[in-house]
Amino acid sequence: MLAFLLRRLLTLLLTAWLATVAVFAVLEAVPGDPALLMLGVNAQPDTLAALRAQMGLDRPVAERYLRWTGGLLRGDLGVSLTYARPVAGLVAERLVVTLPLALLSLAMSTLAAIPLGLLAAARRGRGGDWAVLGFAQLGVAMPSFWIAILLILLFSVTLGWFPAGGFPGWEAGVGPALKALLLPAVALAVPEAAILARVTRTAVLDTLGEDHIRTARAKGVGRAAVLLRHALPNALIPVATVLGLQLSFLVAGAVVVENVFTLPGLGRLLYQAIGQRDLIVVQGVVVVLAVFVVVVNALVDIACAMVDPRPRAS
Repeated sequence: MLAFLLRRLLTLLLTAWLATVAVFAVLEAVPGDPALLMLGVNAQPDTLAALRAQMGLDRPVAERYLRWTGGLLRGDLGVSLTYARPVAGLVAERLVVTLPLALLSLAMSTLAAIPLGLLAAARRGRGGDWAVLGFAQLGVAMPSFWIAILLILLFSVTLGWFPAGGFPGWEAGVGPALKALLLPAVALAVPEAAILARVTRTAVLDTLGEDHIRTARAKGVGRAAVLLRHALPNALIPVATVLGLQLSFLVAGAVVVENVFTLPGLGRLLYQAIGQRDLIVVQGVVVVLAVFVVVVNALVDIACAMVDPRPRAS
């Protein structure tokens, strides 16, 4: 197990380093002068030169990358030119919205998808199975932003049960904050629940064909006990893998939904930074999201290896 953890740690570090290289290279490949993009074509030459010096654009590319990664190791993501504040502080402020939103959405999708997947597997080829597969197909086909608009029209405009947007802050209380996050979480959860339900159904059906399931049935174990005590635990490894991927997607992919509901999260910060041409913020947010995805995937692999020894053996 220790050797597996060491290998996984080395893979994590290598992947995180490659992520920083990719983020830096993509922004370096943006056509034109980044300082000129941020200030506009009417910028004065002395102002432009000062900004280039502040951003380190007057130094060689390799030196800029080393200085930037050195700052990352110290937790320094640079200083936003729009907000005149450290990017790390801006990211921390927005994470208290985006991370609870992602976790709430993940909890909703899990609580809905696993029972639906079990139902579909138990009713294979019958009405319940077709209903779950229909929901899964429909959920995958509907984009989150469209679901968000429908939820606003129904629950905010028509019924007036939930706010159409905005976030009161956690200092206003857990209840109002969760109420503001509920509709965005549902909009994000529906497509993820559809995917997870299909994965759960497939994993449970694969497990139901194994020898230990036939042995349990031969001993007279009831159908519900076979599903819940024998099939589901063994089917959770692929489900857990998909859950880890979904958490990464929900944190990194909530840009559109946060903008539909005007939530002050990481996605909205990234969207505003792109509109304001604040490339320092864009670079910082993207690298944080990339490293978050890498870390979550590594933790999922380790958790699966602790449950199932086969990945460690391979």
